[in-house]
Amino acid sequence: MFHIYCPYCAEYREEEEFHPRGQAHIARPADPEATSDDAWGDYLFFRDNPRGVHHELWVHAVGCRKFFNITRDTRSYAILETYRMGERPTVTANGPEAVPSATATLTGALA
Repeated sequence: MFHIYCPYCAEYREEEEFHPRGQAHIARPADPEATSDDAWGDYLFFRDNPRGVHHELWVHAVGCRKFFNITRDTRSYAILETYRMGERPTVTANGPEAVPSATATLTGALA
C-alpha cells in the first residue's frame, strides 16, 4: 500500500484517499478557434506513457479535495515528490537518475 504525502494537508495518507487524474502540465492551446483538428485531438486525447519519471495530476478526494501533482517513477512505482498546483517539479526525466525522497513510502507486497 502507498502512503502519499498531500502538500496541502501536510501529512501522509493512505492511497485509497487519492485518485489519479492523468498527466500533469498539459498546456491548453492558446487560441482554440485557430487550432487544427489534429492538434486539438492531440491535446484532448493523447498523453505520454513513459517508462521512468512521469508527472501526474492527482486529487485528495477523501481529504482536502484539492488537486496536486506527483512525480512518479513508472518502473518502480516510487513516488519521488509531491507538489502543489502552480509549482514546478524538482525531479525531471532529463536530469540525473531520480532518488526517492521522503515524500512517500511504499509498504506491503510491492516493497
